[in-house]
Amino acid sequence: MYFNSNTVAFLDGEFVPASEATCGAYAQSLHYGYAVFEGIRAYNTPRGCQIFKAREHYERFHYSCQTIGLPLNYSVEELTQISYQLLEKNGLTDAYIRPLAYAATPNMSLKHATTGNLLMAVWEWGKYLGDQSLRLTISPYERPNPKAVPIEAKVAGHYVNSIIASSEAKGRGYDEALLLDMNGYVAEGPGANFFFEKNGALYTAPAGSILRGITRNTIIDLAREAGITVHEQFFTPAELQGAEGAFMTGTAAEVIGVSSVDEVVFSKPYAETIGAHLASRYQALVTGQEVRAQRLELRA
Repeated sequence: MYFNSNTVAFLDGEFVPASEATCGAYAQSLHYGYAVFEGIRAYNTPRGCQIFKAREHYERFHYSCQTIGLPLNYSVEELTQISYQLLEKNGLTDAYIRPLAYAATPNMSLKHATTGNLLMAVWEWGKYLGDQSLRLTISPYERPNPKAVPIEAKVAGHYVNSIIASSEAKGRGYDEALLLDMNGYVAEGPGANFFFEKNGALYTAPAGSILRGITRNTIIDLAREAGITVHEQFFTPAELQGAEGAFMTGTAAEVIGVSSVDEVVFSKPYAETIGAHLASRYQALVTGQEVRAQRLELRA
């Protein structure tokens, strides 16, 4: 349940009952997917409710809007303040925050919007992909060509690709899809970045056909702080052979283990992998626990 009769949302400068946060039938964003969103988490920490990397999320929100020519008349600081107010009004401390910038003005033309609208909602949401290691399959659908759409922008319309790929994979009995780019290299999941572990190092796709997630970047930083080598490079599905482990990252998913990709089964139990170690470090970071930085001692 995303909302009930008591849930409050923010819509165009006002806090309103979520059931009253509506969009017109002729809104440009409704017809063409011409909207931008973010996924942000707040955590209950020893210092109270804290939004994790609010600035990074809202800077990307602004970047995405600018990239597609969608007006956004709120500063990063204002968006952050609204987020905290909305959490408080809904009595939430551990929560998911969904800001959505869209064009509500009736406009069926294929032109940039001249005015923009803002909706923000919050709700309690567990890990998007659950807690159990995932069985992935290579999707028959590719990530969009970066010369066709601005991949680094978190545009609502892009996620039709994600919905189709994820639904197709689950229809074949897998937990989630893994998409390739137009050149046959592994890109990412429908809503999460992908890492694999081989010979004590981590590998993940570079910029190009992926959204460089904020959780992805945080995990890379944590890994390097622990003395783990991280390679951001292109790789094919065949290069997953012989890997010891794998995991996915995203704000909604956080950090979740991967047990296999089609016929490739990773050799280590997830609890013994680099991914599991980094998942613990990540949870300590977002929940405000004091954890001493340490180098990870790897067993052959």
